[in-house]
Order: sequence, then structure tokens, then C-alpha cells
Amino acid sequence: MGMSVASARTGGNGRRRRGRRHALISEINVTPFVDVMLVLLIIFMVAAPLLTVGVPIDLPETQARALNADTQPITVSVDGEGRVYLQETEIAIDEVVPKLEAIAEAGYNERIYVRGDRSADYGTVMRVMARISAAGFRNLGLVTLQEQDG
Repeated sequence: MGMSVASARTGGNGRRRRGRRHALISEINVTPFVDVMLVLLIIFMVAAPLLTVGVPIDLPETQARALNADTQPITVSVDGEGRVYLQETEIAIDEVVPKLEAIAEAGYNERIYVRGDRSADYGTVMRVMARISAAGFRNLGLVTLQEQDG
């Protein structure tokens, strides 16, 4: 008896009629957005360690706090064999001052960081700093790592 009533209501052809249409959903689906953000987060977490200065130097450790800087600093590095680098380019020790003066003419007046390898000759690091200071650059800084407790 229940079957005959249902078939009579639908017109006998097995299709149901809808009494009213459903309204469109006007909500934003954030699932794809979250998926994209998670992928970008993973990419940046993997890529961030690769963005460090390219000259491998074993820096000494100190108890000094880190400095906050908004601009890209100029770094002069001295590795364990006594080679001198300006940013990532190897240069002769006599070329340090002319290259820095050329950079200063372009309007750079920020701090110059000197990075010396832990096994580098102290005299070589001081010779580089003395030449930079004698050329009139007074805003120098030494780069170290923070000491790890333990």
C-alpha cells in the first residue's frame, strides 16, 4: 500500500519533482587556499637555510647578542687559508679598499662586517680591518656566533 501511494504522487514515472530550488551557496571555500599556503610554507622552510652567505667560515662563538639589520650588509671575510672575500667574491687584500670606496660612492654608508674564520691568522684579519679603517670606514663590526650553553 505504501508503494502505490508513492508512485501515484510522483506521477508513475519514478522521478520526483522538487518543490523548490536550492539557493546557490555564496561562501568561500578556503580549503584550496590553506593547501597552497602549506605548500609555500614548506618551500620557504626548505629554501631559507640556503640563503646564507656563500663563503664557508667557522666563526668563533661569543656571548654578544645578535644585531638587527634591515639592509643587506657588506661583508669582508677571511677564511682559514688567509684568502679575503668581498661578499662571495675572492679578492686580493690590496683590492679591499678600492672596492669598498667604489661601493661607498654609490651611496652605501652602513656598517661593514668583517668575518674571520676561527682558524684564520689573527694578523690577516687585523690587517684587513686596519686597511678598511685607514680608508675612512669607521663603522666596522666583527661577526661571531653566539656561544651555546652546555
